[in-house]
Amino acid sequence: MRTAALTPEARQKALDALEQSGEGNELDVLVVGGGVTGAGIALDAVTRGLRVGIVEAQDWGSGTSSRSSKLVHGGLRYLQMLDFHLVHEALTERDLLLKRIAPHLVRPVSFLYPLEHHVWERAYVGAGVALYDVLASVVPGNRAMPWHRHVTRAGMDRLFPDLRHDAAVGAVRYWDASVDDARLVATLVRTAVSYGTHAASRTQVVELTRRGTGVVNGAVVEDLETGRRITVRADQVINATGVWTEETEALAGDEGGLRVLASKGIHIVVPRERIRGDVGLILQTEKSVLFVIPWSRYWVIGTTDTPWEQELTHPIATAADIDYVLEHANAVLAQPLTRDDIIGTWAGLRPLLQPGTKAGTSSAKVSREHTVASPVPGLTVIAGGKLTTYRVMAVDAVDFALGERARALPSITDRIPLAGAEGHAVLQRQARRLSSTYGWSRAMIDHLLHRYGSLLTEIIELVDADPSLGRPLEHAPAYLRAEVAYAASHEGVLHLEDVMIHRTRLVYEQRDRGLGAVEEIADLVGERLGWSADQRAAEIASYTARCEAEEAASHEPDDAAAEAARLAVPDITPLVPLGKGTGTGGTKPGSPTDSPAAAGPAGT
Repeated sequence: MRTAALTPEARQKALDALEQSGEGNELDVLVVGGGVTGAGIALDAVTRGLRVGIVEAQDWGSGTSSRSSKLVHGGLRYLQMLDFHLVHEALTERDLLLKRIAPHLVRPVSFLYPLEHHVWERAYVGAGVALYDVLASVVPGNRAMPWHRHVTRAGMDRLFPDLRHDAAVGAVRYWDASVDDARLVATLVRTAVSYGTHAASRTQVVELTRRGTGVVNGAVVEDLETGRRITVRADQVINATGVWTEETEALAGDEGGLRVLASKGIHIVVPRERIRGDVGLILQTEKSVLFVIPWSRYWVIGTTDTPWEQELTHPIATAADIDYVLEHANAVLAQPLTRDDIIGTWAGLRPLLQPGTKAGTSSAKVSREHTVASPVPGLTVIAGGKLTTYRVMAVDAVDFALGERARALPSITDRIPLAGAEGHAVLQRQARRLSSTYGWSRAMIDHLLHRYGSLLTEIIELVDADPSLGRPLEHAPAYLRAEVAYAASHEGVLHLEDVMIHRTRLVYEQRDRGLGAVEEIADLVGERLGWSADQRAAEIASYTARCEAEEAASHEPDDAAAEAARLAVPDITPLVPLGKGTGTGGTKPGSPTDSPAAAGPAGT
């Protein structure tokens, strides 16, 4: 299969195709929301042979789906609730991603579960993790992960030297997986487009249209880049907007639907050399689970779980949030962290599904984690869930939307590798030759294969045509210049912030939020997108102002003050205000927020 390039021209062709979906030429499915769930739905629908469109009001995956803990896991905590089906389902999806769907993006990572008591806790925790492994073994085929192991105090000293000696008497070591969540979303979108999906980012749904009988038959969308409005006709509209679920439902003018509330989770990033350890940690706190996750050149530490009652687009890690994470991490670290050690933070909103649905809603509760409903005919809504089970959510949403037709068009996404998966193993075996040919270190080759898989060949084509692209960025040497050029030419970038926040992770990987590399990156992106000198300057100014606002917000004591500091700076493409109460631009106080399966405002 040829992997489609996401270019500005392809985006315009997609918008033209959506505009041409008039009576007699309707789409089968219009997906609203470009997070992991929406992208998964688009891929599921198009691989069933349906005509599919997907719109996202911001950049792909810019909401919850780029702000998760970046873990692909079964959820040990669900075993405590005796939810064996849910754990097995998530472990099945984890192993599918590792072995077949996205082996280049998803990687094993091991964790220590520290024990404070010699006998009873080792038996209790060990039995739970053993059950976790047994549920994973029910997955067909060879095991994707090693079995758990019991670790002595001496073993802990070898695996994690910076764990305080008095923090545990031993540990259980088990395996899960990690993923760059934003890249997973972008890869899902590219794969769906390669099979025929019409995809447009920065395109906001401003109205859900209904024909005389009250059936939803499409949407009015606005291209936020140009102000162009078009009407899209579709047999079914699927709302996958995460914490914006109720706001998007409101566009149908009906009181029915799912109820979602937002909960904020934050993470901090510290340099890898700051903590001596080769594995991760999982710690129970009074409010949530705290992970210390090894990731590339740094550690990711989080998360929190607090109500969010502000606007939905820009959650921020406050000073209190950061202090909470530091306090609980330092409780087990031999060398305590300080705020000066932190090089970056992020905050995301989980869409927490509330009990029951509103009156007049047809629904099917397909999981304790997610629910599919139809508040009005022609509109399907899915909410809840988590990153790991995005594919199951997509299957359930499309099955529900199709009704009886689903029997004749069953999902096949459990057998569809994502772009970059096919041939990934071959490129891995060529790593030494590539390193020698292009002068890239083994660490750089590993970085490239993890991000692109077999699509690395397209990066190499750029470097062969322009050898200067084979050099690292001067002020962000973890990335090649070619990666930035490729983001602009193949990965749907429209703005500088798309590169800084979602195609790379420079916004939280470097203490200066990547500002030192902005000039070089803007040159590479601007050259490919045809920016004028004024456009280039405006993009740099916008990203710089955003970074300054987020830094200021992170020093505020609470959510309200942090929100005020962040909103002092306008977005590069502001959302269309849809009136009091609709909140599609993230303006409805007390609305839901973030989980790995969410997206953004209506169409995001």
